[in-house]
Amino acid sequence: MASVSRSDQPISGSTALVGVLGDPVRHSLSPVMHNAALNALGLDWVYLALPTPTEHLGEVVRGLEAVDCRGLNVTLPHKQAVAGLASELSDLARRVGAVNTLVRRPEGGWLGTNTDVEGFLAPLRQDSADAWRKRRAVVLGCGGSARAVVAGLVDLGLERIDLLARRPEALASFVATCRDWAPALQPMAWASGAGIDGGGDVDGASALEALGAADLVVNTTPIGMASAAAGAPELSPLSAAELEVLRPGSTVYDLIYTPRPTPLLRQASARGCRTLDGLEMLVQQGAAALRLWSGHETVPVEAMREAALTHLAGRCP
Repeated sequence: MASVSRSDQPISGSTALVGVLGDPVRHSLSPVMHNAALNALGLDWVYLALPTPTEHLGEVVRGLEAVDCRGLNVTLPHKQAVAGLASELSDLARRVGAVNTLVRRPEGGWLGTNTDVEGFLAPLRQDSADAWRKRRAVVLGCGGSARAVVAGLVDLGLERIDLLARRPEALASFVATCRDWAPALQPMAWASGAGIDGGGDVDGASALEALGAADLVVNTTPIGMASAAAGAPELSPLSAAELEVLRPGSTVYDLIYTPRPTPLLRQASARGCRTLDGLEMLVQQGAAALRLWSGHETVPVEAMREAALTHLAGRCP
């Protein structure tokens, strides 16, 4: 688990709590980077990873409100469910249908918002302003992170966004909530097990065509994260045939940030693709959340990034 560092500042009865809810959450780098930022800001706060099974999500969120927790990040698999536990939703969270940040309201209760969109866009916006306009993207997965990714791609002005997902019910729900604001979205169903042991999608020809035409492929699934475990088989969300059609020079963006590189990014790099992992997204969405919790307009983003990189350098082979 990522360790908690508080420098020389002791934890006391007046120390404020912030943290991240998820299941699993032991792998999270959020405690490392947020505690580095809190130390740099001189805030008497501590940030903890809080493993939260789905069946206890409501109890945990209400309990943390009762003990005056200042704010929470929310990760898999709770980004959609936690929206129903917020007293208020930001316009962006309501549009996306997913919450990754809870902010304590002065009058009580939680404001649910989404900083994933800002985080996701950060590395892509390093390109020219119109670099992605009229381009094509493929998004793998249809969970809470995928909703933020699609919202970001709409903001960038992409011409077509093919959504490949393995859960028909979740795909239908995604399309129903996003169709009004994402007219470029084209849903496509995968069969269960796509990308694992040579699995494929329901309409293999269509998926291959979409991947072959894509300027950008974004993986929002957790497939590949398990490869960090000792002795675990390496998994990629794309099959060998799907990898084969990726165009050299296209961009493959994996929201997973450990291991570095992920199996998908290593395979994409071998195809001549430009690759991005999820570390900068993690840093930027975390910095945006910290601004909301603390009221500080400027937060030490570089300290957050360096803490995360240092921890990864010591953890990854």
